[in-house]
Amino acid sequence: MEWLGHLPKKLPIDPEKEILKLRSLKVLDQKLIKCDACPRLVQWREEISEIKRRAYSDQKYWGKPVTGFGPQDASVVVVGLAPGAHGANRTGRVFTGDSSGDWLYRSLHKNGLAKIPTSSSRFDGQELIDTRIVCAVRCVPPGNKPTPQETAKCEPWLRCEFELLLPTTRSYLALGSIAWKAIADVLIEIGEELPRKRPKFGHGAHFKFQGKDGNTRLVIGSYHPSQQNTFTGKLTATQLDSVVKKAGRFAHAGKPL
Repeated sequence: MEWLGHLPKKLPIDPEKEILKLRSLKVLDQKLIKCDACPRLVQWREEISEIKRRAYSDQKYWGKPVTGFGPQDASVVVVGLAPGAHGANRTGRVFTGDSSGDWLYRSLHKNGLAKIPTSSSRFDGQELIDTRIVCAVRCVPPGNKPTPQETAKCEPWLRCEFELLLPTTRSYLALGSIAWKAIADVLIEIGEELPRKRPKFGHGAHFKFQGKDGNTRLVIGSYHPSQQNTFTGKLTATQLDSVVKKAGRFAHAGKPL
């Protein structure tokens, strides 16, 4: 028997082992929010939750990994980079509580994929319509830049989510170059055959592939709706609406671009 004070430290979760035999998004989400696989990200998400931003000093931050949001039979899957420090890391819902989310949900609502045009908290009544939003990395990284090792460590969660959603997914919308790469990497990892000659990431870049189940699916890229991109005009509302519309239209009707 170990003496108190000399108990072995609890080993971090291994996402690769955690996803074995998962058969539902509900169970996936329950396991995901307990993940502590990346020490730097665990320390950062908790530090932010303690320090807080002055405007939110009276709020309790989520401070845990952030799950996907949307129905388990979604036909549109939107993939972002990682939770925002004072957005999803505060509210506990992806792309919620910051300007990036304001842009994304407004566009989703305009194109019939969200119940309301805003997303301010987990309790605001927002519902996504036939759409699910996920992140390639589930914890907020310092400077919004996860290391390659952290991205790889988090990949099993995204892979499992993609597998569970695959029967109904028809289009993937990548918000940024890291999401673009993550989508392709995970699809290949789960056994899908993608075109060898795929376009480089860019706003509106896209390709289609025929899945193992015979269904044709679309992958389309968008500049991330970050403050840097929207303030500088690199991404406009019209541009974002265009790719969201194409992703939704393809998923629902299979119409060519």
